[in-house]
Amino acid sequence: MDVAGTRGKLAHEAAALDEADALYGKRAAFALDEDTVYLDGNSLGALPVAVSARLAEVVGHEWGRLRIRAWDEAGWWASPERIGDRVGRLVGAAPGQVVVGDSTSVNVFKAVVAAVRMARERSADRDEILVDAATFPTDGYIAESAARLTGCRIRAVAAGAMTGEMGERTAVALVNHVDYRTGRLHDLPGVTASAHAAGALVVWDLCHSAGALPVGLDAHGVDFAVGCTYKYLNGGPGSPAYLYVRREHQPRFDSPLPGWNSHSEPFAMSPAYTPADGATRGRVGTPEVLSLLALDTALDVWDDVDLTAVRAKSLALTDFFLRCVEEYVPRGRVESVTPAAHAERGSQVGLRCPGAGAVMGELIRRGVVGDFRPPDVLRFGFTPLYTGFADVERAAGILAGVLGTPLL
Repeated sequence: MDVAGTRGKLAHEAAALDEADALYGKRAAFALDEDTVYLDGNSLGALPVAVSARLAEVVGHEWGRLRIRAWDEAGWWASPERIGDRVGRLVGAAPGQVVVGDSTSVNVFKAVVAAVRMARERSADRDEILVDAATFPTDGYIAESAARLTGCRIRAVAAGAMTGEMGERTAVALVNHVDYRTGRLHDLPGVTASAHAAGALVVWDLCHSAGALPVGLDAHGVDFAVGCTYKYLNGGPGSPAYLYVRREHQPRFDSPLPGWNSHSEPFAMSPAYTPADGATRGRVGTPEVLSLLALDTALDVWDDVDLTAVRAKSLALTDFFLRCVEEYVPRGRVESVTPAAHAERGSQVGLRCPGAGAVMGELIRRGVVGDFRPPDVLRFGFTPLYTGFADVERAAGILAGVLGTPLL
């Protein structure tokens, strides 16, 4: 194989693809190093350059000068719902159904317990929580705690088999939309429809899909959804998560974490709890103002973005990366664990590789930042707003060099 010739051809193709990319201009909105290929946006999104100035304004003026008046004058109080509506647009939710706050783990707990309570209104015999067998560990931990609290049992089921596992005892299914290790995209419409046909509800974890592909929560009748905002939504480390509660469920949404912020009259300081209407029921305590407003500014980059274009570029990037890896890396050195079929792929690629931890360490040393998941998976996240095709080609070439096939 003429490796140098092949690389020259693919590098030329990458440049042409970047030239034709309608989203390429968005790259300038992010703080990126030209000598680094950043393929870890599925863990922590890059910094949108406008965020630093906005945070300085919030700290210096709103907190520094307005102080307590900022809750009203700067709109801090309403920010969880206002920013929730912005996130909602990116996951296919009409206004009034998403609230931003707390962590993904806390929101999983709220959603699962509330879903069990709702399911038992229909039938007291529903005592089973189905959990994606390959779930992100925290989701499993939270589900087990919710099961203890509600007297349910946990049953782990492969997400791909979930549609055939719903039964008359199933209260809720908790499913990851995209598998965090492999990048496999699961069947949100199909699983949701199966749950409803069985009389159950479903909670979707969107951490690895929101901002990478269209989700369609309203269109597909999803009951509850949760997700973080620091991956593809670029909200920053520890930025608050969000909770989606379908509008028709909101009057019956009984949160296991009632707090003063979700009270119908939060400043009445009543000893009795009366929940607020709408998505506000998902609030608990005082909003995380600094991180909320950093996220708010980060979401500005999405204002003129079509998610179908994001999805198309995501698939093109992952296809191109897999093609470059196939051309550059000797056969047998790595194996893709990410589905080839577009309908089953999120926006990351997982490569099984012996000694993956050490390989990723060397990749990072050479300027390609991905991450590693035990025991042997190299993970590469492709963020369509700032990842380019030249980045993809360069990363595959450096991977080949790390694995002992230096390319010219």
